[in-house]
Amino acid sequence: QVQLVESGGGLVQAGGSLRLSCAASGRTFSTYTVGWFRQAPGKERELVAAVSSDGSTYYVDSVKGRFTISRDNAKNTVYLQMNSLRPEDTAVYYCAARVGRLILDRHAEYNYWGQGTQVTVSS
Repeated sequence: QVQLVESGGGLVQAGGSLRLSCAASGRTFSTYTVGWFRQAPGKERELVAAVSSDGSTYYVDSVKGRFTISRDNAKNTVYLQMNSLRPEDTAVYYCAARVGRLILDRHAEYNYWGQGTQVTVSS
């Protein structure tokens, strides 16, 4: 079992930055692929970025060059550094984990979820 707790959300002006953290319990966290999903009102949940157990990364096109995902296995934590934020980045951001090294973009493929953290970008 893995428990995930997100932090770092908040209100920021367009062009600003936030860093989200996902702290995990469990001794085998390094074997999990971890993704950051987001869901805006009336929209489907989408995978924004992910980092696999072997360090490979994925970014959705809309955040490439602005967001950076990283993991610190010693601290059982995954980070999402978000720069040059835009109003369209406003959403609830969720951390999710799945066993193995495959990065999959369907939320149903992820077994463990955090409670979510709100990110609001004002124009």
